Amino acid sequence: MAKAFAITVSTSSGAPLYRQIIDQVRARVAGGHLAAGEFLPSVRQLAEHLQINPMTVSKAYSLLEREGVIEFVRGQGMRVNPPGPAANGKARRAAIFPLLKQAAATARQLSLTPEQVIADLKSILENDDEHA
Repeated sequence: MAKAFAITVSTSSGAPLYRQIIDQVRARVAGGHLAAGEFLPSVRQLAEHLQINPMTVSKAYSLLEREGVIEFVRGQGMRVNPPGPAANGKARRAAIFPLLKQAAATARQLSLTPEQVIADLKSILENDDEHA
C-alpha cells in the first residue's frame, strides 16, 4: 500500500463507505499528506485492507478521478494529481466540512451542546483523543 496512506471506514457512521473513502482522500490531498504523483493502493489492496467490496473502492476512485483529484496511469494505478490553483486553506476547510456536518448531526441526536462538542474536538486536535 502507498506509504503514509492511512484510511479507515466505519459501517456505523451513517455515511456510505465510498463517500468516506472520497472524503478521506480529498482531505489527505488538501492537507499535503498525499503528494502529487503519489500512487494510491490498488482497488484490491485497499478493499482487502478495509475488508470491503472492491466495487466500493472502485466507485470512490472513479468519482475522485472524475473530480480531477486522481488520474489513472495505465499499468501503474491511480496517481494523485497536482493540486489546482484553488488548493489553499479554503480547499482544506471544504474537505473537512462533510465530516463536521456529520459530527454536528450526531451531536444533535445525542443532545450534546455546542460547547461540549467543541471542547471534545479541541481535545482531539491537541492529540488528546481519549474519551472524556
